Amino acid sequence: MKKILVANRGEIALRIMRTIRKMGIQSVAVYSEADRHSPHVLFADEAVYLGAPPSSQSYLNGDKIIKFCKELGVDGIHPGYGFLSENADFAQKVEDAGIIFIGPGPEAMRVMGSKLAAKECVKKYNIPMVPGIDKAIEDIPYAKKVATEIGYPILIKASAGGGGKGMRIVEKEADFEEQMTRAISEAKSAFGDGAVFLEKYVNSPRHIEVQIVADKFGNVIHGFERECSIQRRHQKVVEETPSAIITPQLRQQIGDAAVMVAKACGYVSTGTVEFLMDDTMNFYFLEMNTRLQVEHPVSEMITGLDLVEQQIKIARGEKLSFTQDDIVLNGHAIELRVYAEDPLNNFLPSIGTLTKYVKPTGEGIRVDDGYEEGMTIPIYYDPLIAKLVVHGKTRTEAIQMMIQAIKDFKIEGVATTLPFGTFVFEHEAFFSGHFDTHFVKNYYTPENLKAKQQANAEIAAAVALKYWLSKRGIVKPVDNKSTSWKRRLAK
Repeated sequence: MKKILVANRGEIALRIMRTIRKMGIQSVAVYSEADRHSPHVLFADEAVYLGAPPSSQSYLNGDKIIKFCKELGVDGIHPGYGFLSENADFAQKVEDAGIIFIGPGPEAMRVMGSKLAAKECVKKYNIPMVPGIDKAIEDIPYAKKVATEIGYPILIKASAGGGGKGMRIVEKEADFEEQMTRAISEAKSAFGDGAVFLEKYVNSPRHIEVQIVADKFGNVIHGFERECSIQRRHQKVVEETPSAIITPQLRQQIGDAAVMVAKACGYVSTGTVEFLMDDTMNFYFLEMNTRLQVEHPVSEMITGLDLVEQQIKIARGEKLSFTQDDIVLNGHAIELRVYAEDPLNNFLPSIGTLTKYVKPTGEGIRVDDGYEEGMTIPIYYDPLIAKLVVHGKTRTEAIQMMIQAIKDFKIEGVATTLPFGTFVFEHEAFFSGHFDTHFVKNYYTPENLKAKQQANAEIAAAVALKYWLSKRGIVKPVDNKSTSWKRRLAK
């Protein structure tokens, strides 16, 4: 493989290109009008213009991307995450064009792209699943009957999608019909498919996922678990590995289960198997993400693997050069997704120009980003600015490193999730490990964040005052006010 096109933008495109260059391979960037001067475009060996800023006219134009690949002699396409990364039809077109798709095969993507098909696929491996109905429903009266049999609270989920779209928690029967109607409508709008399914809602759930790597020779390993329970709007904001609550025995069990899920669908490449864990440490299979995850850096930090490099090697037919026994858990890593969002205004996107942008540096600190000072956050795409990652010897050390790294990350011009990150990492619930996916609902309000910021400002002022008072006796003003400057100026 001599030339790879990265069918993505921003921080993930740049991150993938760095590995491509490290491997001695040429890279091709694609860009929309809004990203004409973006760092990933300038970093690549070649770049091609896709079209207007809206994704439908640029990054989602798979046929145009394939056309450019043929013209430029591209050997492989890396889709990153988002956009076309889990589009089985696009992956098939890439293969049909004689180009290598750096990711899983189309069939595995189709199976795991449907939550119901994925559950059906892994059933024979006796992997635990949340109690519920294993078929799609749009019939509201029938769904209501099923919900009564399962028992409230109930979770309604869209079969064809994720990211919290088409998802509703129903606490009691009286609310079921209204919530079911809304879930179906939202699923149709987001995915073009109104089918939903029902699960028993797990109280105090934790979101635990496992990184897997699989080659074309049947070798599958896992890269341990990631704790992804700190979320807003059902989307992750903070990820860490290892989880504070997973024991070595449970780590092996959930890792083995993830490997079996990958084998069940003949999976090849890197991927992530997601589980739900209840308050009694039972875990249940949720779904598989057939792509590189946003939070993959934390797994890289503790395993020493370059997951993009592994994707490329697997895609060109190489066997894994390591076994499960070679993968050793080294220290603790935490990631904060730095979004251009206002945590004081319901995390709404904050669009504007980065008038100041200074990244933290130092041992154990990694920043994956796609912006520079003076650039504008476009309204057309996900408002992720950067991924701030730290790696320490212990969880406590990693938390303290993260708190300091947030202080050193200077961003002005837009509101960001950096203050929210400080709120999380200084909170007792996070520090103790006693939290779940309801962290934001249980502990966070804009008022709480403002109070925390005020308290920190008062502490900083008190420290500054104490320092000044301690130095006042050392640095004294000069008593002799005699000077000849005025006379000299008069001359």
